[in-house]
Amino acid sequence: MLSTVAMIGTVGIDTNIYLYGRDVDFSVEMNFSQNRDCIGQAGGYGAKLFSSLGLKTKCIAAVGDDPLGQWIRQELAQDGIECLFLSDPEGTHRSVNLMYPDGRRKNFYDARGSMDIRPDETTCRLFLQGVRLAHFSIENWCRYLLPVARSLGMVVSVDIQDVVDPFDSYRQDFIREADVLFFSAVNHENVTDLLYHFAEGGKRIVICGRGAKGCAMIKDNTIIELPAVDWFGPLIDTNGAGDALAVGFCVQYFLQGDDAETALWKAQLLARHVCTLKTTASGFLSRQELEAAFAMWAQQHLTFS
Repeated sequence: MLSTVAMIGTVGIDTNIYLYGRDVDFSVEMNFSQNRDCIGQAGGYGAKLFSSLGLKTKCIAAVGDDPLGQWIRQELAQDGIECLFLSDPEGTHRSVNLMYPDGRRKNFYDARGSMDIRPDETTCRLFLQGVRLAHFSIENWCRYLLPVARSLGMVVSVDIQDVVDPFDSYRQDFIREADVLFFSAVNHENVTDLLYHFAEGGKRIVICGRGAKGCAMIKDNTIIELPAVDWFGPLIDTNGAGDALAVGFCVQYFLQGDDAETALWKAQLLARHVCTLKTTASGFLSRQELEAAFAMWAQQHLTFS
């Protein structure tokens, strides 16, 4: 029987601006670029990745009563994702990503009215019945559903994204309730102290995405560092890579029973494949494709005793 998972958090429309040159030329008024739209953000990528891996997927997200919100409703329904949509009176969330040829990204995020949204906990509790694992992004309204997930006995996964200050009060509710915590190292060169800080003496697994440097994990107070994987072809677009790392690990470790290191290798492969796709939250690997890719990659790169 398929496990049921839930993605709880931000779903919106991404506009990705791909620069032809190395940087924006501010000396002239107009720059030429490729501008592409797709459903994205943490919840959009997360829900679609879970579904691609064969999980029965539910999603709670806030969208506007506007054409972009209708686009999201229709596409997630077509993907077989069961959704509970909260209403954002200020409109569907938008994100503009300035994409550099060398893989760098500068994100501009408009969360619309997300700070003032309050989910109905009774409705959400009924919707989440039977879910084994819930993955949270950190839109403000999501914090009100953390106790609901806890009370229903599900594994709680949280992505606190590009942390600047580990003591940031906004993120503390999310950190405290997480069984597994993900964050990006984009703002930190050395992540060892952060891993120990967030793990709190072994209370939770903590995984840090480090881009071209791979990733690091602390579990049972032991840190494991894995190099990046170079597989599937050229890196084109890093949007969704962090979401894939989180989804891949959660599925393989908590639901498929892999050991933590194997799960993390597979998660990196899933994330690396996402980086070969341009402006899309579709075309992700299936579970069978991921397992086949791991078998081929491991044969060349891992030594088994």
